[in-house]
Amino acid sequence: MERHFEEDFDKLKSKILMMGTLVEEQIRNALTALIERDEALARQVIENDHQVNTFDVEIDEMALDALVRYQPVARDLRFVTTAMKISTELERMSDLAENICERAIELNEEPQLKPYIDIPHMAERARIMVKESLDSFVKMDSSLARKVVQDDDFVDNLTEQLFRELLSFMIENPRTISRAIRLSFISKYIERIADHATNVAELVVYLVEGKIIRHTIPPQEG
Repeated sequence: MERHFEEDFDKLKSKILMMGTLVEEQIRNALTALIERDEALARQVIENDHQVNTFDVEIDEMALDALVRYQPVARDLRFVTTAMKISTELERMSDLAENICERAIELNEEPQLKPYIDIPHMAERARIMVKESLDSFVKMDSSLARKVVQDDDFVDNLTEQLFRELLSFMIENPRTISRAIRLSFISKYIERIADHATNVAELVVYLVEGKIIRHTIPPQEG
């Protein structure tokens, strides 16, 4: 019984990692499609979203089966319920990558408004947050999870900075409004990806420490 329990939990963890790897690729490809104005790649990201959805369903089914078969308690119960919540967060990240691609396809219909500088920085930080949040889950590393939570401020600050820049474009030249609005949407999508990575990290802290840190200021590591 104990051996089967551990094997099933390892399979559940592996499935989450596979889903997370795909979501990271979705995020990376979405930004490549935007920057390189690659409509074919953008459409591939949109198409690949169904694979992420499939992972989400499979993880829920595996987790529910584990709950029924093993009736876990304490930390094991937290692991199973956390796994279900993490898959939901990852599924939403993929949806946002799909949204980025939809806006990128629309932007391809007009000349590029400005060189993309802040958006790639935001996206790369968000992608790293996704990776580190999943690493913290695999390693049961609450310190790394807390780092991810703190890194969210970087993305938030860049989002505000970019919005102010785009607003100045719209004020100075009304013909830039549609492009600026779409870029603003993209920056918000990236910010929300970082928010979902933060949610995963907060779930890991709960899993490892039994502490709920949502809506609180995480303590600094000394």
